[in-house]
Amino acid sequence: MYSADTQQLDFAGSPINQALDAKQKVGLYRKMVRIRRFEQAALKYYNAGKMGGFLHLYIGQESVAVGTLSLCGDHDHNITAYRCHAHALSVGMSMNECMAELYGKATGCSKGKGGSMHFFAPDKNYWGGHGIVAGQTPLGLGLAYGLKYKGLEGAALCYLGDGAVNQGAFHESLNLAALFELPVVYVIENNGYSMGTSQKRSSSFKGCLAQRAEGYDMEWDLVNGADLYEVRAKTHIAMERARKQHKPTILEIATYRYYGHSIADANHKKYRTPEEIENYKQNHDPIRLWERRLVDEGVLTDDLIKEIDLEAKQEAAASVEFAESSPAPTVDSIMNDVYWETDNQTDASKVGRHFFTD
Repeated sequence: MYSADTQQLDFAGSPINQALDAKQKVGLYRKMVRIRRFEQAALKYYNAGKMGGFLHLYIGQESVAVGTLSLCGDHDHNITAYRCHAHALSVGMSMNECMAELYGKATGCSKGKGGSMHFFAPDKNYWGGHGIVAGQTPLGLGLAYGLKYKGLEGAALCYLGDGAVNQGAFHESLNLAALFELPVVYVIENNGYSMGTSQKRSSSFKGCLAQRAEGYDMEWDLVNGADLYEVRAKTHIAMERARKQHKPTILEIATYRYYGHSIADANHKKYRTPEEIENYKQNHDPIRLWERRLVDEGVLTDDLIKEIDLEAKQEAAASVEFAESSPAPTVDSIMNDVYWETDNQTDASKVGRHFFTD
């Protein structure tokens, strides 16, 4: 499955990466830069008191969402946890609708009712962020079941953090995924910490977290999340296994977050040393590594790097202006978007009571 030898392979030569042209490679870079600039803007205005609720930043992990989701086709679906901004932007959601959601505005992707942890875009096969730890894992299983039931050649990507691997719902999902042979790829985004608790103090394992798949007779692999080529190459194998064979896989992608579990995590520089954080920024930053790779390949120039960064900053700034000028949800809309049946006046809406009213 995975060894020290495989870590040294150059995955640029894999078929799925060989198929990338220069424009597509720059496009992946652009997506990662946009995610980072969006989240930096979000951090600034969250700290300024413009947003409520929580804010879980993805900064440092951009290559995972961008790399995996770049492989999706019309029949591939994805669902994730509460660190969901990057996945949203990766599938094509606009900065405006995402920033407006952070602000709690009616123009947000969830009409201002979900906030940071609940970005959704069903029209893009993106079934959202979920605040309950591992709560999305049986839902990801359901997406895979739907694909198989309908006879569609697709894969369901279900993302979770390393802290979610110990939740019962996840293990129940693994059992059914293997038992029913469902096309789901569970992606463990292992950033080393479950909130403020290190992986070694929170999880019992022999070799790695993904190896637990063996208990369910499932395939698994480890991935270097800082290498975009490796992320794409290994995820493609898992997705093809799902599409062609209806076989599930667990991928454990090693990554790192520069900030705390959320912005409310005031101790993120205490349970991690400054040296550890700086080491990842200097030597494992996915954007800088991909940037260097493309410069070496002659695909990216200094002028284009500056242009892309400026465009991302301006787009993020414009999304803040859009969010601040957007209206808040009205009191009259508070009962909407709770039950689909009542919003659409189906037969089910006429039976029983809804919203605990008479």
